[in-house]
Amino acid sequence: MEDVGSGDVTGGALPEDLLVRWHIEAQSDGVLSGVAIAEYLLAPYGNDPESAFVEVQRSDGEFVSRGERIISGLLPGRRALMAERTALNFLTHLGGIATLTDQFVRKVEGTNAKIIDTRKTLPLLRSLQKYAVRCGGGHNHRMGLYDGAMLKDNHIAAAGSITRAVETLRGYLSHMTKIEVECETLQQVDEAVKAGADVVLLDNMDPFMMREAVKAHKGKCLFEASGGINLDTVRGVAQTGVDLISIGALTHSAPAMNFHMELA
Repeated sequence: MEDVGSGDVTGGALPEDLLVRWHIEAQSDGVLSGVAIAEYLLAPYGNDPESAFVEVQRSDGEFVSRGERIISGLLPGRRALMAERTALNFLTHLGGIATLTDQFVRKVEGTNAKIIDTRKTLPLLRSLQKYAVRCGGGHNHRMGLYDGAMLKDNHIAAAGSITRAVETLRGYLSHMTKIEVECETLQQVDEAVKAGADVVLLDNMDPFMMREAVKAHKGKCLFEASGGINLDTVRGVAQTGVDLISIGALTHSAPAMNFHMELA
């Protein structure tokens, strides 16, 4: 709807009955995500010639190299070129997320830590961006404000203390809903654990503080590390013993994975 509007005016340069063979190939190495979206956008319609088809060569979650074909088919030329950019946009964006996630996951191999995403996503695309994280071997944090309680610094300041905030939440939340508490100091960690937090977020702590927090309270809750963690530092963070490492960059700063469509 956004791209085509009332009609693809450039498509009028092609005969209405022209059929074209097309394929999409990777222009860089990476992990695929969004192939089914491209398949949906480029699938034949019911009134297309019987010879029209779409065929998937590679699947989401697979690593591909530059030049590899991902998906191909035969379609009316006007529609193939009409859907081209939308299909490529999804593959490019979601593949970039999956590829960056894969790089982080590989960095922490052999440790206890899982790489997880955040709510730093594009409006209306969160479910797809978080799906792309899973394609890259990562895991999802809460989907939104509705499926997990997370007490951040402003919540704690407004409530008066970590203890008071946790007690208030426990008073009305379902027993199935977990509570996470963001902590910036070891004193806050102690308070959060004592208050009964299910997950403690170690916010912008150095690895030495993280290690001390985990050692002091191992087994009492899950520990999540967050804040400014990159591919150079993530291994050291994982080695502190934390259970989870959240990376906002997975969804807000992943470099594009490039693709293009070629006509045979």
